[in-house]
This record gives sequence, C-alpha cells and structure tokens, in this order.
Amino acid sequence: MSVLNFIVNEILSKPALLVGLMSFVGLVALRKSFSDVLSGTVKTILGFLILSAGASVVISTLGPLEVMVKEAFNLHGVIPTNEAIVALALKDFATEVAAIMALGFVVNLIFALITPAKFVFLTGHHLLYMATVLAVVIGSAGIKGANLIILGAILQGTIATVMPALLHPFTKKLTNDAGFALGHYNSLGYLVSALIGGLVGKGSRSTEDIKVPENLSFLKEPLVITSVVMIIIYVFLALMAGPAVLEEFAEGGNYIMYAIMQGLTFGAAIGIIIYGVRMILAELVPAFQGIAQSLIPNAVPALDCPTVFPYAPNAVVIGFIFSVIGGIVGMFLVGPLGLALIIPGMIPHFFDGGTAGVYGNSTGGLTGAVVGSFVNGLLITFLPALLLSFMGNLGLANTTFGDSDFCWAGILGGSISRLGTTGAYLGIILVSVVLLAIASIVSVRARKSVA
Repeated sequence: MSVLNFIVNEILSKPALLVGLMSFVGLVALRKSFSDVLSGTVKTILGFLILSAGASVVISTLGPLEVMVKEAFNLHGVIPTNEAIVALALKDFATEVAAIMALGFVVNLIFALITPAKFVFLTGHHLLYMATVLAVVIGSAGIKGANLIILGAILQGTIATVMPALLHPFTKKLTNDAGFALGHYNSLGYLVSALIGGLVGKGSRSTEDIKVPENLSFLKEPLVITSVVMIIIYVFLALMAGPAVLEEFAEGGNYIMYAIMQGLTFGAAIGIIIYGVRMILAELVPAFQGIAQSLIPNAVPALDCPTVFPYAPNAVVIGFIFSVIGGIVGMFLVGPLGLALIIPGMIPHFFDGGTAGVYGNSTGGLTGAVVGSFVNGLLITFLPALLLSFMGNLGLANTTFGDSDFCWAGILGGSISRLGTTGAYLGIILVSVVLLAIASIVSVRARKSVA
C-alpha cells in the first residue's frame, strides 16, 4: 500500500507530473535525443504548471464571487464543490480511493489498447474525484474491501475511456483535429451542449465572428472583453451584497475597487491559462505519437477542459454567464420537487459552463453557446441534488460533487451497488460492456468519416 499510495499521491494525483511522464515515455519511444527528451518533458510539465497557476487564480477570484451571490440574495443550501467533498470523503475512504484511482488508470490503459476507443485520460485531479465518488456510493451501499475497489476500478476505467470517445467527434471539429481529446468529467454537459447547438443554432454566427462597431473594437479582444464583463459582474454583486460582506476580502480597502481588481485579475488568469495550454499542446501531442506507435496504437491523450478555451475565448465567457443563469433557474425548480437547494457554485459553472459554451458554439454559434451552456447549468443543478441520496452520511454535508459525470456515475454506481455484491458485479460489467461498445462504434465512425 505504501508503494501504491506513493504512485497515487505523488504521480497520478498531480496532473503536471502524470502528463510529463506520458511525454517522457512518448519521446523515448520516438528515440529522440537526450536533449529533446529533457526539453520536451520539462516544457510539458511547465505548461501544466502554468495552466494550473492560471486556474488557481481563477478559483481564488471566484471564491468571493460565490460569497457575494449567497449574501446578496440571502441563499442557504448546498454548494457543489469537488475539493470540499473529496476532503471530507477521504477521511473514511482514503485507502479505497487510492486503490480505485491507480487500478482504474490501468483499466483505462487496457481498454484503450483492446478497443477502438484509444483514449488515455490524463486529468489527474478528475481521476481522484471520480475514484472518490465511486468509493463513497459503492461503500455506502454496503460493499466493502476488495470488492469495492474492483468494482470502482472497472467503472473508473470504463468512464475514463468512454466519455472522451463520445465527445471526440465534436472535439475534433472545434480543434480542427489538433491531436488531443477532452478529458474532463463534465463530458455529459458538453455532449448535450454540442447536440443542442446543432439543433437550435443553424445559421447562427460564431461567438468569435460577431461584428461590432468601430468604437467598440475592444470587444474583439477576448481578454479585454472577459475582463470588462467580469468587472461588471463583480461590481454589481458587490453593490448588492454591500461593503460588510467584502470587508474581509478587501482587507480594509474600498470594496468597489476590490471588485474591479478581481475582475481584472480574472482576465489575467485566463491569459495565463491560454499560454499554458499552447505550451502543453506544442510538446505533448507530438510526444504522444511515440506512445501511439509503440504501446497503444493510435492513442489519443484526453486533457483538461481549459485546453479548448483558446479555440473560442468569447464562448467561454458567454458559457459561464448562461450556465450560472441556468443554475439559478434550476435552483428555484429543485425545491418544489423535494430535492435539496443547490446554490450555483462559481467554480464548476465557470469551467463547465465555459467549456459547454465552446462546444455549443462549435455546432450552433452564439445561439448554441447560449442555449447549450444554459442547459448545462440545469444539469449541474439537478444531478448534484439527485446524487445526495446515494452518498450515505456525506449526503448530509453542505457540499457535493459539482460536475455532471461525477453525478450520473455516482447515481448509476450507487443504484447498481444496492443490488448486492453479486448483482453489482453483473450490473457494472454489463454497463461497462455496453458503454465500451457504444464508444467503440463512435470512434470507428469518427475515423471513417475522416478517411
């Protein structure tokens, strides 16, 4: 267990090292020189660290925004926050989570090798979160020990293979087949957004092609418009919440100026993320050709959601805004249904909603981005509310998982696990076979369409 814990805690749970390791293996397989291997590996790791630094700044600016929303509108309920619920769950399921994460990654590699769905999921923190939700729902159903770990690993490996595959036809389109897939566990939301975009957005211009008057030419600059929009949002909510709410965050300074600086900091963070993404892709995609040639033929790396932000930066902001609106609408709908009040969490709505906007835009332009991200907001409100009943004592906490795939996987895994150990094995194996078959069909058709 000490070796397993080291692998999980020091490599698999650190995306920069995990992706750097993949880059190293790929470059060695390509028989690159020592200098190229060292340079490519380090640049890949640095790119992820830059991306992570940008994401951390985004998260730090969204924390006060979440407080302002809660206080301005006097809301009290459950706020979906992956980091918080994982921290609580690890107190009781640390060993199971570590084992599921490590074994599940191996299962993903095996499925990528033996099926046409050649996707290797490399977003380490989402592997940790999925392992956690599966350990919680299976354990809460009464299955313990080795059976819990094996069942969780099968589901983990299946989902890590299937979700990038189902989404990949849309990912290829929006990235112009840049050589990577999306590995982020809100794939259901992105898939729905892309499908809805195709239905409602025929003839709609791309969010990136919207023409603006010359005196508003600043709107053509993605980072500028992102900063301006976020300043407006921050100042509005600051005025609604009042200076007392922001006193702690502003550290004695003027609360309006604090809000303005938060908006500008948010824009700067997006710039950092975009730079990190470009650095990663420049090194990792060529290196992955080595893995594809020697270990897993035609392997495709599945990477974190900010990797698609540079392809439609305006859609990211639009998606964030309309996902939050969808979350607010959903918040008022879950109560009458007897479900827990889910207060919109700014972090999932930004990353999930922004990415949903990119996918909706790719198939339906501005209309697709607006409607697709709005529906995503509804999804990540209703699904977390439904998941709570499968989480045992953790369902009583004031937080839960925020992304759609964690929720549907938790609901599915929890439902099957209530059939008992034998029933759970039969059910999970059947579900895995069906999902892998669908993913394989989608992957084969996607390759034929390119050919």
